[in-house]
Amino acid sequence: MDLRELRKAVEEVEDVDDLENVSFVRIIWVNFVGQHRCRAIPRKRFYDVVTKNGVALPFGTMVLTSILDKLAPDSGLGYVGEARLTPDLSTKRKIPWCKHDEMVLGDLNVKPGQAWEYCPREALRRVSKILKDEFDLVVNAGFENEFFLLKRKTNRETKEKWIEFDSSPYCCSSSFDDASPILREVTSALHSMGITVEQLHAECGKGQFEIVLGHNICTEAADNIVYTRETVRAIARKHGLLATFVPKYTLDDAGSGCHVHLSLWQNDQNVFIASDESSKHGISTLGKEFMAGVLYHLPSILPFLAPLPISYDRLQPDTWGAYLLWGNENREAPLRASSPPGTPSGLVSNFELKPLDGTANPYLALAATIAAGIDGLRRHLSLPEPVGSTHQVTTT
Repeated sequence: MDLRELRKAVEEVEDVDDLENVSFVRIIWVNFVGQHRCRAIPRKRFYDVVTKNGVALPFGTMVLTSILDKLAPDSGLGYVGEARLTPDLSTKRKIPWCKHDEMVLGDLNVKPGQAWEYCPREALRRVSKILKDEFDLVVNAGFENEFFLLKRKTNRETKEKWIEFDSSPYCCSSSFDDASPILREVTSALHSMGITVEQLHAECGKGQFEIVLGHNICTEAADNIVYTRETVRAIARKHGLLATFVPKYTLDDAGSGCHVHLSLWQNDQNVFIASDESSKHGISTLGKEFMAGVLYHLPSILPFLAPLPISYDRLQPDTWGAYLLWGNENREAPLRASSPPGTPSGLVSNFELKPLDGTANPYLALAATIAAGIDGLRRHLSLPEPVGSTHQVTTT
């Protein structure tokens, strides 16, 4: 047996050992208002039965509200009928903070191999296929996740409440020092799952942080954001803290967004970027038409990007993303043409979509955005002139 064969044999034994040590596999799905839910299946049943047949799930679980955990009225979905929550084994990961469990993302099918029409992951795949079939384009996405860390405080009456982790300002190094054990563990866990973390920093709010993920094809990027939120929340709990991604934790402090950077790719080349700096705005024709479609349809797709009433407490003037416009490096614009370090001078490599927040279902948010971009490509829509100042403009 040569070294390569020996290594393969060792890996196979390790895989068997790892499998034997798994107690439960959590099948995770995200409902229409961004809630993460799961069914935990004992290991043997998961591999013997559930991988083939899925788990029965009432249709109504997709429209359970955030507050009362009851069916949203007039949704058209209820407790009559059920989907099959079917694990997508390509997304299965070991859970770093729970060594004896695994987690996997689930698709919603009506029967094996046939997707339910309301499955969010299938919606994103379907729209992505249209973009690929019609224009030979793929969307890459990279998310920026803002969240608050809260800690328990007990007063003299022994009543507990949650307060901000700290009160330091934007990018303050002392804030990072205090949170580094948590952030280090989060980063290590994400890396172990194959998720790239580009940077972290303290945000403007008290106890607020941001974690920036690397770019991936949009379907993988949406999966990664789900696992990232799972990771941040779980590791915060492990340290006795609460992590929240709500868009407005408190009305008198900064809001939390889930900004996403989008680019168009063809044959492994970024074709959002113009071929040379003589192109207007540094964006290719494809990029401008796609972006114009998103801007044109922005009021219509907002319910997919910012689905809750509290989302609109965040989308206010002077809080970034509240205006119906786009701009070159204009961070108050909902669509910002972005030229990160390494982009050739005068060119734009992607655009940032700011209205998206942590209560959105990432699959539906990206599907709606791509559908808007496809319409821009089909109709050859034109971008208006970029806006450099957001004063005296119309809000969305």
